[in-house]
Amino acid sequence: MPRLNGVLETALYVDDMDRARVFFEGVMGLEPFNADHRFTAYDAGRGSVLLLFLQGETLETVKLPNDMGTIPPHDGKGRVHLAFAISAASLPEWEAQLDDHGVAIEGRTHWPKGGESLYFRDPDGHLIELATPGVWPNY
Repeated sequence: MPRLNGVLETALYVDDMDRARVFFEGVMGLEPFNADHRFTAYDAGRGSVLLLFLQGETLETVKLPNDMGTIPPHDGKGRVHLAFAISAASLPEWEAQLDDHGVAIEGRTHWPKGGESLYFRDPDGHLIELATPGVWPNY
């Protein structure tokens, strides 16, 4: 059986792109490398991409230019969970960053293998986790 190399893209669907961008750029420190009125793409580290899509803007097939192909319709409803990997040393800095931006920490977890997680919400209610090594056997 062929093996997967990793998760390349994670998509969140947002109600207000400007508000979401303020959060992910201002609070989370991500820099967009591609954006238009309906989506924003961020380098999320280690070859991973975070995509923000404006809710309802991806319901039709997109035909790419120059016969590059098509992207099928997609959309998502409801809150989802997304975890970002961080170093253990940066955890206090992240706590201060969230506090400085008025982001409430909803939960903290100390995992059996030594990892720690912080949980909070983005402006669309998605549950964001910051996780240090020791959360999973492979991380």
